[in-house]
Amino acid sequence: MNTDPRPETVRAYLDALQRALKGCSPGLISDALTDAEEHLRGEIASTPERSEAEVLASVVETYGTPAEIAEEYKSMEATIGGPFPKSEQPSQPHRGFFGVIGDPTAYGALMYMLLSLVTGIFYFTWTVVGISLTASFAILIIGIPFALLFIGSVRVLSHVEGRIVESLLGVRMPRRLAPPPTDENIWTRIKDALSDIRTWSSMLYLLLMLPLGIAYFVTSLIGIVVPLALIGGSITGLVTGRSHIQISDVPWLDHIFHTAPGLLLAIALGVLLLFFTLHIAKAVGWLHGRIAELLLVRL
Repeated sequence: MNTDPRPETVRAYLDALQRALKGCSPGLISDALTDAEEHLRGEIASTPERSEAEVLASVVETYGTPAEIAEEYKSMEATIGGPFPKSEQPSQPHRGFFGVIGDPTAYGALMYMLLSLVTGIFYFTWTVVGISLTASFAILIIGIPFALLFIGSVRVLSHVEGRIVESLLGVRMPRRLAPPPTDENIWTRIKDALSDIRTWSSMLYLLLMLPLGIAYFVTSLIGIVVPLALIGGSITGLVTGRSHIQISDVPWLDHIFHTAPGLLLAIALGVLLLFFTLHIAKAVGWLHGRIAELLLVRL
């Protein structure tokens, strides 16, 4: 039985909803808070003659208490499918080192690593240019609207990145953008944006994506090209009788890879490296998902 006092303010309602959703993914909590705040503030704005407490008292009867809304979101989340198995579902039995071949999260993470160089360059360039222009326009009359426009673009890019992270890494990210407040003047909106820690953490994330993107791309490219070169070159050597693997600095090793057993060993090594690459991609995907949750999700 729920014994929590009935919230009399929107902030109290949102705090109670966040407590009720404790243990859920940050992305789900963010969406639930955004939906609730938008609905509640819309109801309050439509009846300006009534106090906030009066409006909340009537809205709770139709919209639901924080505990009821939390249960609805948990149930809804459990029924929504996605590209990866949900954590609530029974986990597959551990199949050892080679079991990663059937893990879709490894391939999604590998694709994300290959894509991250392009997105990293774009995010970094956009953020650096935006910060530079905002600082340059600060003394001009267009500085204020430009600053708000840039901050808005950062939030949009963060949301887009969140959708990419969820699609390829399987980490639940916010699926809704928080609507801008309509009852605040421009100065209040600027103050709120500058005091919001997520404004700065989102910019930090966009800047970090360049070095991270370079590291991810290089790692994934080497992890794909080297094994495939070993496998392809060895198979070609077995078929043609001429090995193209050259290790001139180690003569005895070079001789081994010019024999049939040595070429078979190279194929086996290439296959092992491919599996190792998938394990690295899976680990990178898990780590980057935690970074994205930490820096991009607004609660």
